[in-house]
Amino acid sequence: MNQTLLIELLTEELPPKALSKLGAAFSTVIVNGLKARGFLEDGSVATTYATPRRLAVSITDVRAVSPDKSIREKVLPVTVALDKDGNPTAPLAKKLAALGFPDLNVSDLERAQDGKAESFFYTYTAPGSKLETGAQAALEEALAKLPIPKVMSYQRPDGATVQFVRPAHSLIALHGETVLPLTVLGLAAAKITDGHRFLTAPGQRLVEVPHADAYAATLLDKAKVIAGFDERKEQIRAALLAKAGDDLVLMPEALLEEVTSLVEWPVVYECRFEEEFLAVPQECLILTMQTNQKYFALTDKAGKLRSRFLIVSNIATATPEAIIGGNERVVRPRLSDAKFFFEQDKKKTLESRLPLLKNVVYHNKLGTQAERSERVTALAGAIAGKLGSDVALAERAARLSKADLLTDMVGEFPELQGIMGTYYARHDGEHEEVALAASEHYQPRFAGDALPGSSAGLAVALADKLETLVGIWAIGLQPTGDKDPFALRRHALGVLRMLIEKRLPLSISGLLADAVAQFGSVAGFKDPSGEVTAFMLDRLRGILRERGFTPNEIEAVVAQNPDRLDDIVQRLEAVQAFAALPESASLAGANKRITNILKKNEEALAQVAGGVKPELLQDTAEKNLFTAITRVQPEVDAAFAKGDFAGTLKTLAQLRDDVDAFFNDVMVMAEDVALRNNRLALLSSLHGMMNRVADISKLAA
Repeated sequence: MNQTLLIELLTEELPPKALSKLGAAFSTVIVNGLKARGFLEDGSVATTYATPRRLAVSITDVRAVSPDKSIREKVLPVTVALDKDGNPTAPLAKKLAALGFPDLNVSDLERAQDGKAESFFYTYTAPGSKLETGAQAALEEALAKLPIPKVMSYQRPDGATVQFVRPAHSLIALHGETVLPLTVLGLAAAKITDGHRFLTAPGQRLVEVPHADAYAATLLDKAKVIAGFDERKEQIRAALLAKAGDDLVLMPEALLEEVTSLVEWPVVYECRFEEEFLAVPQECLILTMQTNQKYFALTDKAGKLRSRFLIVSNIATATPEAIIGGNERVVRPRLSDAKFFFEQDKKKTLESRLPLLKNVVYHNKLGTQAERSERVTALAGAIAGKLGSDVALAERAARLSKADLLTDMVGEFPELQGIMGTYYARHDGEHEEVALAASEHYQPRFAGDALPGSSAGLAVALADKLETLVGIWAIGLQPTGDKDPFALRRHALGVLRMLIEKRLPLSISGLLADAVAQFGSVAGFKDPSGEVTAFMLDRLRGILRERGFTPNEIEAVVAQNPDRLDDIVQRLEAVQAFAALPESASLAGANKRITNILKKNEEALAQVAGGVKPELLQDTAEKNLFTAITRVQPEVDAAFAKGDFAGTLKTLAQLRDDVDAFFNDVMVMAEDVALRNNRLALLSSLHGMMNRVADISKLAA
């Protein structure tokens, strides 16, 4: 009879940052193991449970016995099974005995083609296995495949040593209301679990689960445990929002997940700290509350930090004063440390810290942070000059950009680098753009992050990323597979996004050349510009795919190895519009054909002087094409000059009939050399006009 299957493993507190993955893996492997063994119906539904002290899964509609299975077993090749007279051989008898069928005769076997030879086969029905057998195997597989961060060894009460992520205390294995006799980690399955450590009454912590279908409800009502991870998380989210009232609660998903992994019965309480701490940059206070204490900070609607914060407790009580007071006492020293670091750091200017960068090694092949700072400063100035922005501000911003790495606050909280630089630069009286660049030059830090907003920040951000790309690549530490220790992919994406979204009139080759020039004093430095350019163009394809362009549309533009990206989106949009025209397929195919012809005749084309000679045009079709090209050329030039790429490509649609007629009626490779070269020149002029915006041959199917 089909019933719901429940398996729960109760342990000591599991690693909170790994709990969600542990729960998902435990459930998935068990479900897959049972499915592979034939115990699940098509409509079986699995529910995953994970709390700080338990991993569990329930699966509906699980068979008690798997279905019988028809098995077709290969026995032996005929040439081995029979001797030359057609009699059974000793190897055949031995094989049948090994398969468990010693009494079978040759007449009981199926003789069938097996590749180029013939073999004997035997088909039999294997009886289904009991659920306890399949569940035992699936459970063992699940424990073996758990993504355990670190295995620990512990001793069972019986003296046996066990290795697992945390000590395990009990096992439930219920099929309906029947206990399956499973064993694992020295535990025998039963139907008893442990309730909440603090909220269950004395002597009533052990709770019996009467039926697999009653698991979640029993834990909720009798054990004071919300078994579902997602259910607990959403309850915490709702409680935080309700307690925040008119304020905004800072709720990073990672923090919410971690807190969900720490409690079985979440309750939200409000705490406070002294107003004097609000004089410290709020990023410092928020970070210490979130990272060290797992608290949720509150801000007003303008984003200004409040002196109250929220905690998620594992204890529900009508008198939470002790819990609240304890958490307020715990956070106070953390906030005091942040205030002390901030006040101490302000006693020294950022500029006064610069000499200390000589003591910080950036990379043993690329020198110190001071040397790197000089390279970034010179490169930022060069970029600012090309953009027509203030060179002095860009160089000042670049020179101070890494100084906050030497402050006490960033030493304690590395995540605040750049952010603290902005605060300290303002305190030092630096120009606002210089202050902003201290944090903006790290942008974009991740997909979807904002780009630098100031001119100085933009110049330094480009310089910082380009210097890293060129320098790290040159010493042979480019990304390999999924390894990218210096985040070169992120740096390349950042440069590309700034060039595209800010529509900067800068060439990739020029930027890389300027970056390479800064490494003149580095011994043995080899210019990696070619490889870095190819790397960036690959990242460019990814960016454009995310914007919704098709691979063919992207290749039409990227295959031309664009050096400037300020108009690349507009070119792609024009290609997209052209591809929708009824004439596009024919012209794309013709362009592909022209490209191939011209490639094969590059030497002949090099000898053609003065372009097309009208007097050598003979066939009507080639004369018509020449006339059409001459007529359309001014329109194409005018549209292209205005940056009207869509208009440029749409104008080409007028040529379809003449191009088709040319290839239908004209033999390009005529025997007469002058005639042939003139026709190649005609195709070359057409090819140049057709590919000014993009290589439309890439649109051909």
